[in-house]
Parts: sequence; C-alpha cells; structure tokens
Amino acid sequence: FTSTVPLTIGYNNRQVRPGAALKPSAVVSRPRVDIGGNDMRVLYTLMLVDPDAPSPSRPSLREYLHWMVADIPGTTGVSF
Repeated sequence: FTSTVPLTIGYNNRQVRPGAALKPSAVVSRPRVDIGGNDMRVLYTLMLVDPDAPSPSRPSLREYLHWMVADIPGTTGVSF
C-alpha cells in the first residue's frame, strides 16, 4: 500500500499501520480517520478488509469486507 496523501487511522488514540493485526476488542468503536490532502474536489474510498477470514489457519472466506466508506473528501483539515 502506497498512500498518495497523508493518511492516519486510529482506534482509541492508537495509530493503525497497514497490515497490522487488530483484536476485535480493540476496534469496537469507529476509527478516527485523518486525510491530509488539500483538495475537497478529490474523493476517496476507505475499506476495512480481512484478507484471510475467518482465521489465518482456516481462510475459508478469503477476503471479507467488514465495511466501506465512499466519497471521503480529500482533506479533513481544520477547514473541513
């Protein structure tokens, strides 16, 4: 994954890195997402995908889409 704009995602003040394994108890609440672009005309889509659901040792579902948010403006700065 290569980000084209600064992107920060966190749960309960803990920053999430791409590829990080997260326990269900750590992601009960919605994440905070900060996008550091500068153009509100540019829209992004953010997805949370589990690449080996239900578990790495038994990935019978393969990729599982947990949630998706579309039409996120290219900035979430103070003017947003």
